[in-house]
Amino acid sequence: MIQVTPHMRIMAAVEPVDFRKGIYGLCAVCRQRLQSDPFTGTVFVFINKSRTALRILAYDGQGYWLCHKRLSQGRFNWGFKGKVSLLAARELQALMWNVFPIRNPGEFRSIEKNIVNLKKSAGQQLKVSAIGSATQGGDGVADLRQRH
Repeated sequence: MIQVTPHMRIMAAVEPVDFRKGIYGLCAVCRQRLQSDPFTGTVFVFINKSRTALRILAYDGQGYWLCHKRLSQGRFNWGFKGKVSLLAARELQALMWNVFPIRNPGEFRSIEKNIVNLKKSAGQQLKVSAIGSATQGGDGVADLRQRH
């Protein structure tokens, strides 16, 4: 089974696809409509014209995975606009469970901002631990020497 993680790139083809196409037909859709190489490891999501079935295509380095989900009743909530839509992992999960994905524009931050915030929080934790050991009666090395 395909394991979808937050760092994966997920693309949804907004326009419906003829599900008589197999793996190679969907690869052609990836190249022509989505302008993306299916060998990159990107997870591609397709829907049929009646919105009753969903297909997921992914390449794992050894071969292709093609997953197909057909609803027993009802239709998928497919609210995407344009030719292609980039999805977060949780949006794909919501889509597979047929829950309409809700986007929050301020949700995603660049990697650089995350690294800066991690460094700041790590620095604050180091200061707190240094203050904590000073209030306990000295540095950790002197305490170890006294015990042994």
